[in-house]
Amino acid sequence: MIMKTSIKYMGMGLVAAMMFTACSDTFLEEKKNYDNVNTDTYNYYEGSRARLSDIYSWAVPNPNGGAGGWQYVSTGSADNQSQNTEEYAGFTSFTDPQAEMTVMSGGNGIPDFFQGQTNNIQASNWGRIRNINDVINGIENSSLPQEEKDELAGQAYFLRAWCYFNMVKWYGGVPIITEPQEPVEGAVVPRSTTQKCIEFILSDLDKAATKLAPFTTNGGWAQSDNWGRVTTGTALALKGRVLLFWASPICNRGNDAERWNKAYTQMKAELDSINACGYGLFSTNSNVNGSDFALQFLQSGRNPEAVFVTLFNTHAEGTDISKNNGWERGIRPKNTTGSGKRASAMLMDMFPMADGKIPATANTYTKLVDSDSIYDAEHPFVARDPRFYRTFAFPGCRWAYSGDPTVSDPDNPSYDKGTNYALWNYVWFTSTDDQGNVESSESYAADNLLKNNTGLYVRKKSDDYDVNRSPLYAWSSESANGGFVMSAAPYIELRYAEVLLNFAEAACGAGHLDEAVEQLQKIRARVGYTADNNYGLQANLTSDQAACMSAILYERQIELAYEGKRFDDCRRWLLYDGGANFDKITGAPASWKLTGWGGNTCTWLGFTPLNGQRRENVIWRTADAFGVGSTTLDSDPLKNETRCAPLDYRTNNLSEQTAVLKDWYDTHLVRRTQKGDSYDSNHMALYMNFLPRYYFIGFSSGIQSSNKTLEQTIGWEDYENNGDNGTFDPLAVE
Repeated sequence: MIMKTSIKYMGMGLVAAMMFTACSDTFLEEKKNYDNVNTDTYNYYEGSRARLSDIYSWAVPNPNGGAGGWQYVSTGSADNQSQNTEEYAGFTSFTDPQAEMTVMSGGNGIPDFFQGQTNNIQASNWGRIRNINDVINGIENSSLPQEEKDELAGQAYFLRAWCYFNMVKWYGGVPIITEPQEPVEGAVVPRSTTQKCIEFILSDLDKAATKLAPFTTNGGWAQSDNWGRVTTGTALALKGRVLLFWASPICNRGNDAERWNKAYTQMKAELDSINACGYGLFSTNSNVNGSDFALQFLQSGRNPEAVFVTLFNTHAEGTDISKNNGWERGIRPKNTTGSGKRASAMLMDMFPMADGKIPATANTYTKLVDSDSIYDAEHPFVARDPRFYRTFAFPGCRWAYSGDPTVSDPDNPSYDKGTNYALWNYVWFTSTDDQGNVESSESYAADNLLKNNTGLYVRKKSDDYDVNRSPLYAWSSESANGGFVMSAAPYIELRYAEVLLNFAEAACGAGHLDEAVEQLQKIRARVGYTADNNYGLQANLTSDQAACMSAILYERQIELAYEGKRFDDCRRWLLYDGGANFDKITGAPASWKLTGWGGNTCTWLGFTPLNGQRRENVIWRTADAFGVGSTTLDSDPLKNETRCAPLDYRTNNLSEQTAVLKDWYDTHLVRRTQKGDSYDSNHMALYMNFLPRYYFIGFSSGIQSSNKTLEQTIGWEDYENNGDNGTFDPLAVE
């Protein structure tokens, strides 16, 4: 239940945190404090629109905030969601085998995706929903013409559905509140069932889609300054995500065919409306080595791929950088003034080969046909899927940009002011003992990277100068904030590729395997596969449902890597243990037992459970013949060796280039595992351990203290009832 005391300070000022659009400075004027308004404000179009723009600024995803709590969805960083997957190494509160997550105070505390700060509307989930309800009610009850009401309220209904779904996917049922709450002591709203919440979210999305149809189903918004606002297609695309969640094993333990059929039928019927809003797979006529795949993230104007998007700009007022996208600076290497994101070796080694098949050494999706090409782990860049080169960066590849890093540090390599930048991040050790110790971090990287020696970088969504000659970032030469300081690169929360993948999964679940495979073919065609080898897909996907679903989940993992989607997929499909251990949850009713998919989704899919596995990192060190170095740039053991040309993805001779780089590696470098997941105090390896009760989490003691009648989830301690087991069943149906 939500006590109204939990929002008793909602009248506090709300100042917009983020620019809504990169295209129109008029929104700078719109992003003012419109929280304290009277009802007459809604009788004016500009007043209602300004209020709506204000809730946009708090409700849309923000890639600058991480995903540690209620306010931020995962956007691809090494946050408390993505770090539970194959994408990054390192245990989180969900996977730490030495510290079970708890709702009680102290210890490994459970994250709060429900509430936030109770005394600050800017940091309260329910404050945000209160404001959306105020906007909906204010607009619907205003004297505006019906056309203007629909245009504005339709967007607000979407934002409410978005906020609710981001709670329901964690907790199951939550309180449904549709009126602006006033600070009245003692009033409470109980948790609704998960089923009721799903129905409520779908209803809001249907309202949004219907109301927005006259404005957006003729190619999208007619006004250019409305680009970035949600459309009928946005609402229906999110609806597909919600339907898929409800049909997935996390909610659908008995594999109820009706849920899959509903998801399939509605997604198929509504795809034309999504397309009518101007959405589709982004592509050009000059795709080279997956360049279209990279370029789709760098469209500052209308972009058919961007179904639900947060836009930014390069304006900054004082220290306010929340209007700018920080991703570019976050992923670039230190010697370009960035900081870098370390990708795990696990995902790198799982990426498809150039023929579209999974490497035989991956041993992860056993129902998928292995590649005919032998995977060379020492040289993982040889003969890979085009998306591999746009997802990772490693020693010996071009990664051009525009800017002068020597202003920040004169030892940084200029590479023609970045326009010919090549990443050479191999490392050396200061002793042979450290060289052979996977736990040792006493290594130093070339080209002035030194201790910033990320072995394998995340390259995904980068503003690559070789792809985009009109960078969306601003460059500063000031020493204090030099380098990539601001970026207008959009953040795409829901891409058209996901729309197709969601439909593929629903079609597969409903038994329409041919339609499922058709969507995979479309996605693979965009990155360069052709019908000559069935787009790299194996032949039995239209006859084997388990193999088909495995192929879909694998495609999601590759296509959407480092976009914050993998953890949700792992939870939906119970990929940590296959869902075989729900009977170990204290108080779990019989209905929680997984009876569909043979009682174990991992076995049915042929997927190796994540529990019991480790994610390791990787580096490439100098070969033994060159000895060791010291701690300085000049001590590089390869400083007198001539480097080969870096991989240049602008040309079509990639196989010849990778052969040259392979030869250079053979002489100069050795692949070495670097500790990813933790070791214990005795230097024994530890392994992922995601407990079955984590699939639906409980409320922390702080949340329960603020909402004393809030019913706790089964399997979690009830802080307000002396630690007794919770009583709320997220799988209950009506």
